Amino acid sequence: MSSTPSTARADESGTRLRSGQLGVWAIVFFVVAAAAPLVGMTGALPPAIALGTGAAAPGAYLLVGLILLLFSVGYAAMSHRVTNAGAFFAYIGRGLGVNLGVAAAFVSILAYLTIQLSLYGFFGGLMAGQAGGLPWWGWAALAWAAVTALSLYQVDVGAKLLGVLMLMELACLVVTSLAILANGGPEGLNFAASFSPSAVLAGGLTGSAGIAFAFAFASFIGFEATAIYGEESTDPKTAVPRATYLSVCVIALLFALTSFAVVTGLGASKVVDRVMELTTVDKVPLTDPSAVLFALATQYVGGWMAKLMGVLVLSSLFAGLLAFQNSASRYFYALGRSEVLPASLGRTNRFGAPGAAAWLTSALGLAVIAVFVVAGLDPILNMFFWFSGLAVVAIVLIEALVCVAVIAYFGRHPGEEGVFTTKVAPVLAVIGLALGQYLLMSRFGLLSGTAAEGVDPTTAAWGLSGLGWGLVLLPYAVLGLGYGYAVSRQRPQAGLVGDMLT
Repeated sequence: MSSTPSTARADESGTRLRSGQLGVWAIVFFVVAAAAPLVGMTGALPPAIALGTGAAAPGAYLLVGLILLLFSVGYAAMSHRVTNAGAFFAYIGRGLGVNLGVAAAFVSILAYLTIQLSLYGFFGGLMAGQAGGLPWWGWAALAWAAVTALSLYQVDVGAKLLGVLMLMELACLVVTSLAILANGGPEGLNFAASFSPSAVLAGGLTGSAGIAFAFAFASFIGFEATAIYGEESTDPKTAVPRATYLSVCVIALLFALTSFAVVTGLGASKVVDRVMELTTVDKVPLTDPSAVLFALATQYVGGWMAKLMGVLVLSSLFAGLLAFQNSASRYFYALGRSEVLPASLGRTNRFGAPGAAAWLTSALGLAVIAVFVVAGLDPILNMFFWFSGLAVVAIVLIEALVCVAVIAYFGRHPGEEGVFTTKVAPVLAVIGLALGQYLLMSRFGLLSGTAAEGVDPTTAAWGLSGLGWGLVLLPYAVLGLGYGYAVSRQRPQAGLVGDMLT
């Protein structure tokens, strides 16, 4: 690829991220941290079991993992051709044009900002409940300060911290799961109840199976961020594809293993009743979903494991905050460097980090936290559930667009990649993702907490249905589309064209 005006400016003015800092496993740590496995297994798994297909929830996690593995095939192939911190932005721009690329960037930024905000609410709410001493927003502010500081330093500093936290988190889940499976639980190992197609699809996609799949899709958000770190990796052409496949496999297998262990530990035939019993507080079921895994850890490993998990849930949330801070700031950085947003956002600081973009990401987060404090809204029932639901809907939409972009790009620029990589896998993935999007939007009330039993009607009124969020995303995406058109018309030689179309 020939040098472009944007590349020259980048080399001269300090707008390049510092390369060679991240290996394959460092990228995997960031991505798995974003998926927050311990949070997913304590928060999303119990409602997926109780409201979905019961003992077959592990099969739903495994099937969604396979769909996302198909997505990864084309995604990884694009990483061989394009190395850009705004991965979705660049991939869709190359395949479907600048206008759709900018629209996708706007939606991606919204997704990463909202999922980070949801984690601030969850972190603050849990800390206020467990440690006390400060209101939820005080704990959220402390986390905000630490995350902001770490995002301003070399990316490998955060990777080392995440590596330690993630290894502890994964170890707890694996040790607990293996202890349960070795014991066999009250009914033994029942693979058919959890993984047979008839069990996984029981109730149909419009019924209980659809609910389980919706929660499973929601649990995987963040895995797609591997390509964002391509510019800072040791070898983008090999590190990003390997990290992508490894991340999907690690997350899918971990979720399937842990969820199967939970089903085994409670007994496949009684798992729904036991989940309802363990999570009920003041006669409201699913109020304390973390009680399921903690109770099993205490029973099969020891009370110390449950206590350690309680601490690691908080560290998992913090790791997710840092991972999504990096994702959002690198999107702002890519848009600034490409002259879609002010060029100042495309500059790096003396540590090689996107300093101005990181500050903007933090400022937006702090402003929204302040709004929730002034409005007196709950950090978990409101901030966590609403924003996490919106983020998942937005990300799955962009992932489907990436699949279409892969097909279009390789149709125009064929290479050594085979037909499975450039056509079959992306087509199958876009079908699966479109189905996932339908399931997410049609069951948004469950994901956002507004349809849960016992939710205050006033609280529910603040929430939006999946269709409502879709109607919010549509004009937002159209705004990005129009903005992209205006930028490409006014500055046809801008870095935008150099980064995306050459």
